[in-house]
Amino acid sequence: MKSEEGFATNILATRLDHLVSEGVLMKIDDPDDARKSSFVLTEKGLDLVPILFQIMAWSEKYDVKSEARRIPRLMGLIKRDHEKISQTIKEQLRRGVALFPDYLG
Repeated sequence: MKSEEGFATNILATRLDHLVSEGVLMKIDDPDDARKSSFVLTEKGLDLVPILFQIMAWSEKYDVKSEARRIPRLMGLIKRDHEKISQTIKEQLRRGVALFPDYLG
């Protein structure tokens, strides 16, 4: 069976369990449906945001097929002030705000 994203569900479940056990994600069970859960970043996971942004900047610079090239507004913000945008994004994630609708384009 595959997830909506096209991943084999057993592999996805194993990877999510690993991230939970490592303290990167926290699993939240759906109170209305025991078969459903959601995952949120812990502080440990949030501390990966600046690292991921640096990887995105590297990818945009060196990989002509980089997905980062599809989000020029966010990439511009990352290049102009990496620390500020990292803190902004971390705060938005803490509040559960969707990231990319504000930065795509």
